[in-house]
Amino acid sequence: MNFLVKIYSWENPRLCASERKFKKNDKVVVSCEHFNEFGVVESDGNGNCPKEKELILRLATSRDAKIFNENEKEKEGAIDFCKTEVRKLNLAMKVVDAKISLDKRQIIFVFTSDGRIDFRELVKNLSLKFKKAIRIQQIGSRDEAKKIGGCGICGRSMCCANFKKEIPSITTDMARIQQIAHRGAERISGTCGRLMCCLAYEAQSYREMLVGMPEIYSIIDTPEGEGTVIEVNALTQEIKVKIKGGKYITLTKSQLKK
Repeated sequence: MNFLVKIYSWENPRLCASERKFKKNDKVVVSCEHFNEFGVVESDGNGNCPKEKELILRLATSRDAKIFNENEKEKEGAIDFCKTEVRKLNLAMKVVDAKISLDKRQIIFVFTSDGRIDFRELVKNLSLKFKKAIRIQQIGSRDEAKKIGGCGICGRSMCCANFKKEIPSITTDMARIQQIAHRGAERISGTCGRLMCCLAYEAQSYREMLVGMPEIYSIIDTPEGEGTVIEVNALTQEIKVKIKGGKYITLTKSQLKK
């Protein structure tokens, strides 16, 4: 049986799986993309590792736990210093997190920015300060919202903060098939400014319900003549049509002429 593992890392906030058998709440060391991470077995179930390198190596020792806790305290000072250097260098970037490796040889600083940043001088200054290998990683606004958390317009905890795996790709097509794209970007966007994650919840159901239904503004034949589709209701399976001459009629999918 596979066991899902929660990784305490901003750079890899995903769940991994291992063929080894570990008990829930076991503290473990996981091999991730850039260095080993400290984690805790969260639940049992089936899952696939996103990358072959992200595997549970072993049970964590008390020394691993101690180093992890020390790193979590030290990273706050590292973030503050990095922010100070960013201001000195007048870089258009926002530092949002940092991660120190278990062997204390590397630090990853995570930032958001609207464009490309030349941070070579920043890396040089950070290397001199911390005497460690420095990595600067850019993330998107949705990833930042996942890290910070908060409440959405629905009053519940933000979807991105609750996702157990990688955040799915949210597209405008999801809003279109649910017929809410016309509300405007500001009403279907989340706190991060991107399309709301919850648009993905019912998208597939709507796709299935719309099979065989005409597109809005398409011309179709009806029992009362040719008309233009002005509304499609996926839930009730009804189509509102404007017939030539200005008359409006409502049909079910079964009433459409084949």
